[in-house]
Amino acid sequence: MNADSTGDRTLTELDHVRLAALLRRGQSPASAPLSDLLDSADLVPSREVGADVVTMYSQVELVDAASGERRRLVPCYPADANADTGFVSALSPVGSALLGCRVGDTVSWTTPDGREHRAEIVALHFQPEASGDYAT
Repeated sequence: MNADSTGDRTLTELDHVRLAALLRRGQSPASAPLSDLLDSADLVPSREVGADVVTMYSQVELVDAASGERRRLVPCYPADANADTGFVSALSPVGSALLGCRVGDTVSWTTPDGREHRAEIVALHFQPEASGDYAT
């Protein structure tokens, strides 16, 4: 499945509320992909989200389509972002591209310097909701 557009993506109601509040506090042109996702994603209660859906603070393993390089990333809030540890802001192109996608999806994003990237989500090593954490 290809998740290049915001269609067929799922967010928890809690993630949606928190991300919408984050956008209201600091809209910028870079946040447009996240804004589009918030407008079009299917919403589900945290207790009902599939264990294969990328939510906030999920540990995602990606395989780059061009290089085959594997990376682990964690979509997070901007205050927790740290590129050295793989924590990527939900406001970043890759962070917003991952949210709501599922294992097996191919995601694409454009970095601020204009480079195009594509990667397949090959594993979800941790998802807060699947471990019983419905408040993170």
